[in-house]
Amino acid sequence: MALSKRQRAKVFRGAQYALLAVIALVLALAADWGEIQRAFFNLDIAASMFPNVITVALKNTLVYTALGFAFGLALGLVLALMKLSSVAPYRWIATIYIEFFRGVPALLVFIALSFGVPLAFQLQFDIYSTVMLALGIVGAAYMAETIRAGIQAVPKGQIEAARSLGMSQGRTLATVVIPQAFRIILPPLTNELILLTKDSSLIYIIGLAREQYELTKFGRETLSRSPSLTPILVVGLCYLLITLPLGYLSRYLERRTGGKKISTPESTGLGVSA
Repeated sequence: MALSKRQRAKVFRGAQYALLAVIALVLALAADWGEIQRAFFNLDIAASMFPNVITVALKNTLVYTALGFAFGLALGLVLALMKLSSVAPYRWIATIYIEFFRGVPALLVFIALSFGVPLAFQLQFDIYSTVMLALGIVGAAYMAETIRAGIQAVPKGQIEAARSLGMSQGRTLATVVIPQAFRIILPPLTNELILLTKDSSLIYIIGLAREQYELTKFGRETLSRSPSLTPILVVGLCYLLITLPLGYLSRYLERRTGGKKISTPESTGLGVSA
């Protein structure tokens, strides 16, 4: 008796599950669990990382990310308004900035601020200023496009209603357009915060005192003294403590805003428009 299309699909799925179960069983029987535990789950090494991995490394990662995000958000808002300006030079400046810093690696920005600027201009930034500027400068290029798309997504009727009430253009922008735009773009901004959290690991190129270590630097230093990859695993779990709640928050905010999508270069695969 011939199987229906749905029955064939069910049998095919069952065969795939069975194959995966067999592969998992073979790997479980063939693996050297003692060696795996020594290489990845050395409890003595993991215990030696506490509490500093939390009280120093995780805390510094959160501080560095918050500084970069705050500066990037403020600069991104300015760039977004410049990109939407009727004054052509403002649009040109914003476009050049966005295209440039979206195109260069964040690592180069860290190197420029840590070594290039002090050599060229005899300006020495402290660690917090360096991280804030480096993460903020790069993050602003992405956030500017997100904010611009959010502003353009605000219904025109809201703007017309505010202007009909006698509000000036600046007041309409500050009290009507921008607040609504930020409600729309909260999910993508949360994703940008996740990216900045991971980009904060680039601070490893800067000479840091032990009390300034972030998660990646702390993991690298511990790994150099350990015959095991356990420090990397512990640090990775600490990153997940930050990024997983942010990911859930992003999805929650997207549901709260009705799942409204905005068109950004990242979502469409297109470059920044002139």
